[in-house]
Amino acid sequence: MNHYAAQWIDNWCHDNGWTDWFVERSRYWGFPPNAVMPVPIPQQALRMIKAQQGLCFEERIWSISAVISAGMGGLLSYLLASPMPLVASFAFCAIVVARMDDDEV
Repeated sequence: MNHYAAQWIDNWCHDNGWTDWFVERSRYWGFPPNAVMPVPIPQQALRMIKAQQGLCFEERIWSISAVISAGMGGLLSYLLASPMPLVASFAFCAIVVARMDDDEV
């Protein structure tokens, strides 16, 4: 999952003089000032961007869908007197949490 909006990374690179940033295997790379080889964008900078900006659009959609799934699972389990909708909702929420995990740390 993409944890950062492209505009956030682009703004940071522009402010710090980095050019031609790109993503490779969920790592952000760019050319620092006066460099000829790309370097990973520092994790401290990415954490700072995330702290300032919060959740990106994709993360918000997944979070909202997990909350709706949990509510619908609970309601359907109650109405149908069956735990299966709640189990399916739990499985979906587990997948969402796994996708939102930051695998770079």
